[in-house]
Amino acid sequence: MQTEWTVMFELRDKLELCGLEVVCVIGDLPEERCREQQLAVHVSLRLDLSAAAASDALRDTVDYAALCDAIRAVLRQARCHMIEGAAGCVARVCLTDPRVAEVRVRVEKSGAVPGLRAAAVEIVRGRSEADS
Repeated sequence: MQTEWTVMFELRDKLELCGLEVVCVIGDLPEERCREQQLAVHVSLRLDLSAAAASDALRDTVDYAALCDAIRAVLRQARCHMIEGAAGCVARVCLTDPRVAEVRVRVEKSGAVPGLRAAAVEIVRGRSEADS
């Protein structure tokens, strides 16, 4: 039986992907639609990592190498106009694993505006939003 304490404990566990580089078509301007640009994607997954900590086995956690491949593939295929759309795509991919209760996604696009290091967006999505 899961108590409120158990749920709170589980949600404190995080698995993070820090600075995944993804080259894809991103942008709304006509000149951006015909070339690839680089995004930096940061992902923080909230899930219970106690089974993986005890077993030390990949089967008991999210395979982050496979997740990186899936994120790259979806962003290359999506050809988003906006970094908000790209972040939404990443969140949906992450929430396909039923162990993930919540995901925080930050997408950074360098060179979007002269003199600006990067434009970025951060979204948070939970399991209930993935199911609806």
